[in-house]
Amino acid sequence: MNELAKALSMSKKSDCYHVPALFDESLNGLNIQTSGIYVDLTFGGGGHSRGILDRLGSTGKLYGFDQDADAEANIPSDKRFVFVRSNFRYLSNFLRYHGESRGVDGILADLGVSSHHFDDETRGFSFRFDGTLDMRMNKRAGQTAAHVINTYPETSLATLFHTYGELKNARKLAARMAGLRTSRPFQTTEDLLVALQPFLSGKEKEKKFLAQVFQALRIEVNDEMQALREMLKQALHVLKPGGRLVVITYHSLEDRLVKHFLRTGNVEGQDEQDFFGNRLTPFLLVNNKVITPAAEEIAQNPRARSAKLRIAEKKTTHEHGKAIA
Repeated sequence: MNELAKALSMSKKSDCYHVPALFDESLNGLNIQTSGIYVDLTFGGGGHSRGILDRLGSTGKLYGFDQDADAEANIPSDKRFVFVRSNFRYLSNFLRYHGESRGVDGILADLGVSSHHFDDETRGFSFRFDGTLDMRMNKRAGQTAAHVINTYPETSLATLFHTYGELKNARKLAARMAGLRTSRPFQTTEDLLVALQPFLSGKEKEKKFLAQVFQALRIEVNDEMQALREMLKQALHVLKPGGRLVVITYHSLEDRLVKHFLRTGNVEGQDEQDFFGNRLTPFLLVNNKVITPAAEEIAQNPRARSAKLRIAEKKTTHEHGKAIA
């Protein structure tokens, strides 16, 4: 293991599966009704779900989605809770399967990677450990990060590093990986770190660069941006009029997409206007200004520092993406 990875691996691991960011703010944003039906699209350690259950009455119901088998160990013993082992891109299908044809009152999505994933040396999500280059949220299916690096054409690698990592030297990075893999395929995070050495300079810049590279690969492996697009469209469809959509993002790509969708009702962020020039949108923004963690929360949970919370309410006058009289 190289010196940078050794130094980073000395940092203290989290003692729990995941500490939810903006916990009170997100639950308050749901405006929970005691008899309502809610969905936690990113169950993980179950922190947000337990908070929702605490606010629900005996007739309320909560669905928790997670594609990672590890999350199943956190399922609460509560008859009001239904666990759905699936990616949230299948939100509509599973709600229909469970008979929720009349819609739900609120949906919460905490899009960040859990502390559990970052701290599990075997999953390959973090550059702090030398583990298998996996990065799959669902270990039962899909391509690994090693597969992406070893098989994608050089141009495709450059595109994903530029698009998902927002790296200015994406072409040079892709060229180096394409050259190295011909003699020895990438298998571990150590293999990747060795390949990245020529691009590293200065500790703080190194951490940011490595985070961007790992983020780009993770997003590609899990098809995160397309899954987010599909989920948002379905969330609009399954929410009841007056229902709340609460989303916590952690990087600019997903935050920009969520911001555009909540503002316009479409993932492209294209404004539609009526005859008088008024914006036609299915949502009412609950917080016009994005909500971020307070300094006290960041001090207690440093991984929350990049969290951004956006909340919107589905208008009662909505049909096919347009406001109607």
